[in-house]
Amino acid sequence: MSLAELESLVKRQNAFIDFPNRPWMPETTSPRGHVYDVVIVGAGQSGLAAAYGLMREQVTNIIVLDAAREGEEGPWTTFARMITLRTPKMLSGLDFGNPSLSPRAWFEAQWGRSAWDGLTKIPRGMWQDYLIWYRRVLGIPVRNESRIIDIAPAPAALLSLRAADGNEYLARKLILCTGLDGSGRWEVPSVVSEALPRDRYAHTADAIDFGALARRRLGVLGNGASAFDNAAMALEEGAAQVSLCLRKEAFPRVNVHKWMETPGFLGHFASLPDLARWRFLRQVTSVSQPPPQDTFWRCKRHANFSLHTGAAWTAVALDGDEIVVDTPKGRMHFDFLIVGTGISHALRLRPELAGIASDIATWNDVFTPPADEADTHLGQAPYLGAGFEFQERRPGAAPYLRRIHNFSYGATLSMGLSAASISGMRYGIPRLVRGVVGDLFREDQDRHFASLLAYSDEEISTLELPDDPSLIPGPPIAATRDTTEVLV
Repeated sequence: MSLAELESLVKRQNAFIDFPNRPWMPETTSPRGHVYDVVIVGAGQSGLAAAYGLMREQVTNIIVLDAAREGEEGPWTTFARMITLRTPKMLSGLDFGNPSLSPRAWFEAQWGRSAWDGLTKIPRGMWQDYLIWYRRVLGIPVRNESRIIDIAPAPAALLSLRAADGNEYLARKLILCTGLDGSGRWEVPSVVSEALPRDRYAHTADAIDFGALARRRLGVLGNGASAFDNAAMALEEGAAQVSLCLRKEAFPRVNVHKWMETPGFLGHFASLPDLARWRFLRQVTSVSQPPPQDTFWRCKRHANFSLHTGAAWTAVALDGDEIVVDTPKGRMHFDFLIVGTGISHALRLRPELAGIASDIATWNDVFTPPADEADTHLGQAPYLGAGFEFQERRPGAAPYLRRIHNFSYGATLSMGLSAASISGMRYGIPRLVRGVVGDLFREDQDRHFASLLAYSDEEISTLELPDDPSLIPGPPIAATRDTTEVLV
């Protein structure tokens, strides 16, 4: 089967399950301009899947906005520096149960079954190509190079989204598919940021010119996969020496994220009580996640790579043109630093949320864990409703927040492994779509009732039999003789 044939099959099979398909959403108008039923910010994997999920529910007055140029959405062509995805190749979720829309079907249509069988994991660039195809074959409406910088409530129970180019978008519902840092920002330890000029260090999520780091000594902080990915890139581009440092004395070997990949946890974590959700995620975040084995080998195969455990960076200074880093294991000397130290969930640090962050409830606002299980950093995550919607910090003070659904990594404590995680999308996206569509229906219930009262499509158009007997269901009726008795 060719790719063109697969695309035809996708559309045909979608038609097989296209019920109900009658338009049902009433129009909302505003003197300020067009009103979208849903605006999605972020055209990466989550944003595209959310849009398709809405379209399947006949919610089609939508638009997906992304700050990147077309084809560069998400991390896959920018700061994602792994060779392959970390997720098993048999991933699903974006296909909504249509096998022809799956990554495997797309791959086999171009390279065949035997090539798929020989594939261990999906290459990073190939995943981006699949997402571009997914967007095109489904006709998802995306507007690129549109960066949202402000979100605010608007009259008539609407939201106003202001873009950097000056455009305003009005929406009844907003879905934020803004990735790993969508509820805060990438964090650089102050020991680094306060000691060095900005051109002497980078976060793993930054744009980095690795070619310019050839023949330089690099220090990398962090034990996660992204730290190793960046170390490997530097080594492959000719760095003289790469020293990867981590705080823990023992190098982590167990990946608890794999434990989470079960139908029970992925599908039902969000239904657990607050204390149970807190305990699960506190345990997960307290255990350092190692890189995949092949990612570790990607670094280890270089003789100029070294791994240092128990080597937290306690002090950083610039001595002439040399970076000096103090650790419990001794002093180290570098030319450039890369930090892979995670994410802050401080909502006020996210530009488009800065103006409304003070209204949004976090876990610290609504939940008090047992004293021996406190974790202020974990508690900075937004406390979300059943459909990923923000909650009010002060009840009744900001009802517009229920119109904003946060499908970013910051949703993990409330909703489990779903947003910004390919393996969780099979469960997370339908829950998100159900929440958004359900809210729209309930809000419009009076208009729907009025529509019901005005409904006048006649099921019975005539009381006479048609002239064409083939229009009448059932077996033919045999002619019968008149058995009327004549009384004498």
